[in-house]
Amino acid sequence: LIPILASDSASSNVCGLIYNGLVKYDKDLILKGDLAESWEIEEDGRRIIFHLRRGVKWHDGMPFTAADVEFTYQKLIDPQVRTPYSSDFERVEKFEVIDDFTVSVTYPESFVPALASWGMGVMPKHLLASEDLNQISFSRAPIGTGPYMFRRWNTQEIIELIANPEYFEGPPKLKRYFFRVIPDPATMFLELQNLGIDYMGLSSLQYQRQTDNDFFRDNFRKFRYQGFNYTYLGYNLRRPLFQDQRIRQAINYAVDKQEIISGVLLGLGSQCTGPFAPRSWAYNQEVKPVPYDPERAGLLFSKAGWTKNREGWLEKDGKEFEFTIITNQGNEDRKRAAEIIQKRLADVGVRVKIKVIEWSAFISEFVDKHKFDAVLLGWSLTPDPDVYDIWHSSKTGQGQLNFMGFNNPEVDELLIQGRMVFDQEERRKIYNRIHEIIYEEQPCLFLFTADSLPILHNRFQGIKVAPAGIEHNIIEWWVPGERQRYRF
Repeated sequence: LIPILASDSASSNVCGLIYNGLVKYDKDLILKGDLAESWEIEEDGRRIIFHLRRGVKWHDGMPFTAADVEFTYQKLIDPQVRTPYSSDFERVEKFEVIDDFTVSVTYPESFVPALASWGMGVMPKHLLASEDLNQISFSRAPIGTGPYMFRRWNTQEIIELIANPEYFEGPPKLKRYFFRVIPDPATMFLELQNLGIDYMGLSSLQYQRQTDNDFFRDNFRKFRYQGFNYTYLGYNLRRPLFQDQRIRQAINYAVDKQEIISGVLLGLGSQCTGPFAPRSWAYNQEVKPVPYDPERAGLLFSKAGWTKNREGWLEKDGKEFEFTIITNQGNEDRKRAAEIIQKRLADVGVRVKIKVIEWSAFISEFVDKHKFDAVLLGWSLTPDPDVYDIWHSSKTGQGQLNFMGFNNPEVDELLIQGRMVFDQEERRKIYNRIHEIIYEEQPCLFLFTADSLPILHNRFQGIKVAPAGIEHNIIEWWVPGERQRYRF
């Protein structure tokens, strides 16, 4: 639970309640001040001067100052700290503390994602200045400035947060927030039915069928909206099996994505062809998904030197075409998607195994260390389309986000250009070209964008659905006294 190290959605969700950045996205996905009250952008976008909030306290009572922002910046660019977010901050030419509540950040040239990058959670210097962030007890007992304070973490059971009574936007109306760790989706849904949990994301099957009854209509509210996400099958491009582009293109033809959307998502999603969410202005609408075409797939396999043996499996140099898909426990949609991929690839002679792994081990032992053939996973993206950390060839190290090992010099250059052009139409052209190249090269099999399907107990009031979803105003959620289930 250290924000500059948290690269998975579960950790980031908890960190989002404990820490603040200098800025954040509001309900309409527009940047506004958080720990920064205001800012000025000068020198044609090269310099940002942040004016910090006064009177903000860390959860241990110590005052928040510009020294904490400087400390966080220094750790983000420290090569000894295994953060996947360094690239935005390595571009800073000069960081200045003007006074206790003013900082200046200067870039050598225009850098469009600069302002959004300062949404990174700020860490307390007075507690961490002499610590090794890569291995520290603070990660399991964090202290931030956010609306909730850490109380306890029972491994594989529960994380408990309590409302921060001195939060600068006002104390949250809900006094406790419990994150329960339930790896099995069937158990999680059973807990929902037994009112053991109040809030979770539903699978498509749960949304369409299993919650379509009087009990759920009487006790819960369901929501549906398109998110900034996509699901994909990512190849380990370091493995010889996936280094031939024709192989990756063949798999794209061999897998019926619409079958997955209909059979797994029950229609609650759409096809995705590139590295941006379909609702993003950077998404290239001209890049059309290739049709399901097993014959075309077979031709590409043949051109790459793979032919079927007597048993019907593809073979080359005496070895069968075989690989393992790994995905995370607790996501039935991904598991079922993997099974459809397995079946369709078997139809063209590719033998696929599926391995489902507990989430923390899945990330730390397999994804971060590049110990996989192919991984079925998803990306949750920010509204700004800067995907440098995911796709640039400099970000392929252990624990970094380009764990597939994608490397394309033109994409590298375009990713840099996209960070320097302020005109949105010009940026659109850059990202459209990135989209086009990546879909052609197929470093991963783009599958779908699933609709977000949260469910929340209906005793909670103050929910406001917006482009940002429903959690943007979570500190304003409340429960009428007569409906409260817990007393503290």
